[in-house]
Amino acid sequence: MEADEPLAETLILIVSELVTNAVVHTGCPAVLRMLLPGVPAEASVGTVRVEVADASDRPPAPRHAGGEETNGRGLELVDGLADRWGWRPEGTGKAIWCEIDRCGAQGAGAGTYQGMAYEAV
Repeated sequence: MEADEPLAETLILIVSELVTNAVVHTGCPAVLRMLLPGVPAEASVGTVRVEVADASDRPPAPRHAGGEETNGRGLELVDGLADRWGWRPEGTGKAIWCEIDRCGAQGAGAGTYQGMAYEAV
């Protein structure tokens, strides 16, 4: 297994939850942004940031799903998988963000966004 596979699987789940929440709860397209740390030699350290922006100014409302319920666990999953998460107003809507600290994140360059950034609508 590649060293980044667990991180990739976590990111796929987080992106899926945040984008699905944005589309389902607003009925509008969402904008996904990913900010990745440093150059390849430093890519094993730092923080990966995921943001999903939508057109609703309504704050996210974390829920606690009961036993057999099939909805209501998205933000609980994000909270459990990410090191930090939150939201902020953006334009007429909002952006929900989360961050995952990579191994060795205490080293030089941790938390910087001098690496790659992606945005998809």
